[in-house]
Amino acid sequence: MVEKEQVHAEESSRNDESPEPRTSRSRRRFNASNISFIEMMEMVDILKRADYDGKHGPYLNPNVGKAKIMTKVMKSLHRNFGVRRSKDQLRKRWSDLKLREQDQYRRIYRVIQKSDVDVVEEDSHFTSANAHVLIGQIMVCNRDLQKIKEDINDIEKILKNIIDVLGQI
Repeated sequence: MVEKEQVHAEESSRNDESPEPRTSRSRRRFNASNISFIEMMEMVDILKRADYDGKHGPYLNPNVGKAKIMTKVMKSLHRNFGVRRSKDQLRKRWSDLKLREQDQYRRIYRVIQKSDVDVVEEDSHFTSANAHVLIGQIMVCNRDLQKIKEDINDIEKILKNIIDVLGQI
């Protein structure tokens, strides 16, 4: 009995002192940066339209595609809001929205879906929620208009090339 107590006392004294500090292999967790609701709406809209999560089929190089999509988000946020966000910040924010802040994600998604619905009815008070929806509509329209302008420029270049080839014949 005395021997057991001595062995137990020796083991507990060994456990109290730690000869080597334990190192963790896990990475340090960073909080997502503060992004305004409107910026998040823009980010979610682009990521959902571009199928960032790859729900509509297997892709040959998913990481390359995701990097291109995230670059598009970065450029859009800089162009529309004048803010510069890193890809890592945006990836973290997207992950947090989907996994931890699902109610916020649903709210953003609902606003994006309602972008073609009349927001302010007659005889109603204008609220900040109405303003968010209207701003979302403006953003969607601006993005669609930008896409149309890019398409027109592409078509004009193709047309010019065709005319140049025909002129050489």
